[in-house]
Amino acid sequence: MNIITNKLFTGITAYAVAAALLSSCSNDAAKTDAAAASATQDAPAAKEVLLLQKGKLNAALQLPGELIAFQQVDIYAKDNSFVKKLYADVGSVVSQGQLIAEMEAPELGSQLAAAQSRLKSQEALYIASKSNYDRLYQTSQTPGTISQNDLDQALAKMNSDHAQLEAAKSSYEEVAETKNYLEIKAPFSGVITARNVNTGAYVGPSGKGSEFPMFTLQEQKHLRLVVSVPEDYTGFLTTNSTITFTVRAIPNQKFTAKVSRLAGALDDKLRSERVEMDVYNDSKKLLPGMVAEVDMPTPAKDSTFIVPKSAFVNSTEKIFVIRVNNGKAEWVDVKPGREANGLIEVYGNLNINDTILKTANDEMRNGTEIKGTKLVSSQQ
Repeated sequence: MNIITNKLFTGITAYAVAAALLSSCSNDAAKTDAAAASATQDAPAAKEVLLLQKGKLNAALQLPGELIAFQQVDIYAKDNSFVKKLYADVGSVVSQGQLIAEMEAPELGSQLAAAQSRLKSQEALYIASKSNYDRLYQTSQTPGTISQNDLDQALAKMNSDHAQLEAAKSSYEEVAETKNYLEIKAPFSGVITARNVNTGAYVGPSGKGSEFPMFTLQEQKHLRLVVSVPEDYTGFLTTNSTITFTVRAIPNQKFTAKVSRLAGALDDKLRSERVEMDVYNDSKKLLPGMVAEVDMPTPAKDSTFIVPKSAFVNSTEKIFVIRVNNGKAEWVDVKPGREANGLIEVYGNLNINDTILKTANDEMRNGTEIKGTKLVSSQQ
């Protein structure tokens, strides 16, 4: 009985010792894991950095534009007259030189007859004075027959009558030309977009009692797309650059055009440059006055420093990027350029392969120590 009791006591004791050892090992392992986790949490995360490089940023500029007729003119009567007949109305397609209205002015007929009479009278006077001079000149060939003074007066009278004849011709042609203006013709091919007169209406020249023009004519098969480009982007514009645009009336269709004309100066009010594109509109889907949404490419001419937009800080203090210099943050003043696809051009005291923080903010103060960095690509 004592032997059994001693054996039982010995077994219990051994089990207790083993359990204590196992518990001690578990506690040590747990403490080790906790210490490792705490150390991991306390260690600062490595800052993502990139090596600064140069490149060309091909950006597109979205701007509103306006479609206008390539040519547009308000047509007035040349002289005071009455509308005799109209040959065109709103929406009429006319060709250059086509008769669109006929006027009548009875007093012009009287003026033309008077001018013709004056012309014939001056012709007769000139013929008489010329004949007189010619006779005197022929007679003066015999010495002592005609004095030089008489010959000079005859010559002066002939020249005066000739000048009067030329003036009479000019007056006649002026009245005749004015009468020709009673036929109103289209100065170029296009579409009549406004008509403000009816048959029998009394009309006159622009600024002399005519509040509205007789017609407004627009060339619509050839349009101008006009865009005002901000000053910051004028250096990227070139002629013959192809642009695309859409209009609200046909939102599912894109149209193309080429840059044709640059104003070469900035507007005093908007500080922008007027840029014009030629748009050929044979289908007549586009109308003058439409507003267009223009995508204008602005390819870079020279390579510049390009960084992710997250590396660019625009704070109340300054505009800067953060360069890592000897393990410390260094604020570098920059000026921003264009943006595209999450990238931005920066100009400042920077060098190729400078180490730049990919994600920067003004909480990272100038001179702050940076303990760990991780190199990444600027495209990530």
